Amino acid sequence: MIDERNTFGQVKRRDSRLQTLTTLAASNYLLTFLAAVLILYFGRTLFIPLSFSLLISLVLYPFCKWLENKGIPRSLSIAIGLISFSVLIISIIMLLVQQFILFTKEWPALQQKLTHVIDSTRSHIDQFYLDNSLGETGFLETIMQYGYDHVLPAIPEALYVSSISAVLLVLIPVYVALILFYRDILVQFLFSIIRSSRHHYVRNILPGVITTYYSFIKGMALVYLIVAALNTSGLAIIGIPNPIFFGFIASILTFIPYVGITIGALLPIAVAWLKYDSVLYPIGVVIVFTVVQILEANLIFPIVVSKKLKINALVAIIVIIAGGIIWGASGMILFLPFVAILKLVADQMKETEPISILLGGS
Repeated sequence: MIDERNTFGQVKRRDSRLQTLTTLAASNYLLTFLAAVLILYFGRTLFIPLSFSLLISLVLYPFCKWLENKGIPRSLSIAIGLISFSVLIISIIMLLVQQFILFTKEWPALQQKLTHVIDSTRSHIDQFYLDNSLGETGFLETIMQYGYDHVLPAIPEALYVSSISAVLLVLIPVYVALILFYRDILVQFLFSIIRSSRHHYVRNILPGVITTYYSFIKGMALVYLIVAALNTSGLAIIGIPNPIFFGFIASILTFIPYVGITIGALLPIAVAWLKYDSVLYPIGVVIVFTVVQILEANLIFPIVVSKKLKINALVAIIVIIAGGIIWGASGMILFLPFVAILKLVADQMKETEPISILLGGS
């Protein structure tokens, strides 16, 4: 009997110690997570351009490495890669700007219709607020006063943020060039901070991550191009003005699951309604984007990219919202690719299999 009581007491004490250790481990993980969030938030001025630079470096590395294997010096290879990438981005921006200029030429006709709608709506709202003791000022004057009180004071801050963003935009190519040039030192540093018993993981995973991510980016670029072409064709068929502009914008926004295509459809729906004054054209826009979204999710993406880097919609939306909270618009763009890289790493290691299951799609 005494031995049984002693054994029971030992088991109880062991379970208590185990529970305490588990609680401490959970607390350490939570503190580490909170510390990381705070560092990312307060250090966003540094980390945002560095993150963009790192992702661009991963994309350019295979091309630069190929040039180096052809006998071209590293510095020249990096310069060629950066110039090629810059030309591609500038070309896309110029195309969108050109389409936006064409859209502005349509604006006077749309403005006339929009003014009529606003005047009609304002008269109803003014009457409503007049009946609710807003007096003769009306609803429009109330909005103007709100803008004077709240919008105008925010303009200097917006200009300051824009100037900071312009400086960071200049820094990104510099960071990319330096990351690619000093990549050997960065890899050596990575080996030095990881236990020697895990060096084989780095040797096996790092090249695969770079290659797979490069293939993923190429595939996604092709997906966006196909979706943009389908959007543009559908909008052109039903007669929506500036279909290229609306088609490309909606294509780019598809990186936000489900929500992005809805946001991308709002402007062409409004333009269709204002231009034709018929509900059939907005319905046509909805049908076009719905069909393209179904094709992208079930046919285009699986064929072009495969599901290897597919992040399930729940995690993707949470990551995008978290990125927006921590880093604003930049976080909404950056956090998802880094989670995709995390999934790539998790796929390669047995102990991180739960993370791979959590992030993966069906």
